[in-house]
Amino acid sequence: MESNAPSPSCDCLAHRFGNAADGPDRARCYGSDLTDAEWQVIRPLLPVPAWFQGRGGRPEGHCHRVMLDAVRYVVDNGVKWANLPADFPPYRRVHAFARRWQVTGLLAEFHDRLRDRVREKEGRAVDPTAAIMDSQSVRAAANIPRSTSGWDGGKKVGGRKRHLVVDCLGLVLAVAVTAANVQDRDAAVPLLARLREMYFSIRLVWADGGYAGRLVDWAAEKSRLTLEIVKRSDDMAGFVVLPRRWVVERTLSWLVRSRRLVRDYETLPVMHEAMVLWSMTMLMSGRLAGRRPAAFSRSVSRAR
Repeated sequence: MESNAPSPSCDCLAHRFGNAADGPDRARCYGSDLTDAEWQVIRPLLPVPAWFQGRGGRPEGHCHRVMLDAVRYVVDNGVKWANLPADFPPYRRVHAFARRWQVTGLLAEFHDRLRDRVREKEGRAVDPTAAIMDSQSVRAAANIPRSTSGWDGGKKVGGRKRHLVVDCLGLVLAVAVTAANVQDRDAAVPLLARLREMYFSIRLVWADGGYAGRLVDWAAEKSRLTLEIVKRSDDMAGFVVLPRRWVVERTLSWLVRSRRLVRDYETLPVMHEAMVLWSMTMLMSGRLAGRRPAAFSRSVSRAR
């Protein structure tokens, strides 16, 4: 395709081949905005839209970088879609963009490409061989349907529960969101099955005592995974760093730094899963561009 803008201010596909060049440029002024270094890192990793390959649809009328900045603003600051600042495109367009990426799998593709690049940068193979699994209960907002929420009697939290499988660097491999009353062992069955389909190289998964029992035998027989339970001894008092389990717990703490994930505001569980992936893309793009949080810098050597 030939560019319809002789000197576009942005090198995204919507500027070069779409209609984004017809609108005014936006000044970047928020902490969640992509820096130039981050954009140069993620620009080659962005999925190619269907219209660019002649598979239907029409070229976007808004810059891809601006749309990403708008979604990142929602994830980082936890605002409602309707409360996006006026310098972003209309919130309905931004929400439709995020929803389309989630439904078509473009978000998962983008997230996985970033994760592979981070693993390569840290000297790891692209395909992981071990993982860590855990869950986190979060309170639900008033708009969450009762059919997809519940009460976690152990944590005394009413809402939903996000189940994560991460690699040894703490990067997300698989995520599932269920009602908070769903037991970890029950949610782990489809999660481990999906993990086996996506990453055949994984052989070992560490988990806490909540996954002990018949799940260990099921994982060995059905998924050919060794599920190793890392238990906390009864004589431990206070906070204790447990082997391997601290990696996934650190990832859970990374997620709640995004205000959209402190509480569950998503009507659909799949959109909550998408918010987890968006949060991790922000974290990984900053890491690749050299703008990693202090918590990253202190813990990377431990992950190795």
